Amino acid sequence: MRVVVSEFMDQDALAAFGEGIEVLYDPTLVDDREALLAALPGTHGLIVRNRTQVDTAVLDAAPSLKVIGRLGVGLDNIDMGACMMRGVAVRPATGANTLSVAEYVITTALVLLRGAYASNAAMIAGDWPRNALIGGEASGRVMGLVGYGGIARAVADRARALGMTIAAFDPYLSENDPAWQGVQRCTLPDLLALADVVSLHVPLTDATRDLIGAEAIAGMKPGAVVINTARGGVIDEAALAQALKLGRLGGAALDVFATEPLSAEAGRIFAGVPNLILTPHIAGVTQEANIRVSRLTVENVKEALTHAPA
Repeated sequence: MRVVVSEFMDQDALAAFGEGIEVLYDPTLVDDREALLAALPGTHGLIVRNRTQVDTAVLDAAPSLKVIGRLGVGLDNIDMGACMMRGVAVRPATGANTLSVAEYVITTALVLLRGAYASNAAMIAGDWPRNALIGGEASGRVMGLVGYGGIARAVADRARALGMTIAAFDPYLSENDPAWQGVQRCTLPDLLALADVVSLHVPLTDATRDLIGAEAIAGMKPGAVVINTARGGVIDEAALAQALKLGRLGGAALDVFATEPLSAEAGRIFAGVPNLILTPHIAGVTQEANIRVSRLTVENVKEALTHAPA
């Protein structure tokens, strides 16, 4: 058995494969398509994050492939239909990075609501912008969650501890699900009009692409904060940037983008935009989460290979 790892992970976790499985760990493969394709013949397991595009070319180059381990939970970089047709199992590391993403959401929400943490230059210059930096508290505000799966629920738990009220929109979660207890169940327009903080927790699909577009943003509560740790295509970046420039929204934190990695050309849209936090798809990657995700992914792949038909 042979496993190829095309993106970074906790390398120590690979020891759990044991001597019976050959492992090629080369995180540079994600940026070298030709080398990736050349490494795949004879491969039974492939481990990726979100940047390796597992398309038909990759699957064709790996006719012996039995399982793909995803170091994370999003699957939009993997052609699920093609995997199903070929009998290739796909195993995400569900739950392993939940805590890291939840803490990112809460941290950025607090930073953007308070608005007091970008004053170094003014302070060093001898200014004292105290009045300009009087922001708000999280307590008493509404955390609005678009999608109410495991990560969103972890955000809700932490937001409640800060005194926030929870509202959520999730058309795929039964209205009788016990998860709704203590949560205001809303339509998307009602949620956007109500929430002081809007946090996105949905996959990128045809139904969610540009879900938060100009019309949705216009329906948001004035001064609201938007946080996207889901997928970049879920939000219209141009409309968001314009709303921030006009002062229509209070701030935003984006960890994911329509173009990844974010190029200088794609990033130009954010130049001069106030109250904006940009991070490189790192919300779910802490030192601790990387270990958990890596270990779970190795377990998932090993288990799938052990039980795969010969």
